[in-house]
Amino acid sequence: MNLYTIGFTKKSAEQFFEVIAGAHVRRIIDVRLNNVSQLAGFAKRDDLSYLLMKICNVEYVHEPRLAPTSEILKAYRKKSLTWSEYEQAFNSLMAERRVADWMEADWLDQSCLLCSEFEPAFCHRRLVADIAQRKHPTLQIHHLT
Repeated sequence: MNLYTIGFTKKSAEQFFEVIAGAHVRRIIDVRLNNVSQLAGFAKRDDLSYLLMKICNVEYVHEPRLAPTSEILKAYRKKSLTWSEYEQAFNSLMAERRVADWMEADWLDQSCLLCSEFEPAFCHRRLVADIAQRKHPTLQIHHLT
């Protein structure tokens, strides 16, 4: 089983869709809190859903239960929280939401967690992938660049 992650910043639309198609992703799981920002360019919810299906035949799902709260995100962006503190707060939120309970293997397999951050190291999509892998130890995580 394979689960992918990707951030769309620092990528052109061509690069993004080529990477998705090349990995044989079947579903994008958008884990962003805000997926309609004008700053997202081609990755705005409606545009992305349309383009993924037309270009790659890939399903698009927005899953806000896998996003941080606006309070946690704002605190981290304002540097009121360190990454370690953000990680703890986010993981506590995921436990409170009981996300592992509904992360089924067939839903995760060949899916790709989408966020805006370029690098997965300091992005909550990596934390979500880690939760999924703890539930499904045979799940292989691939961070697409």
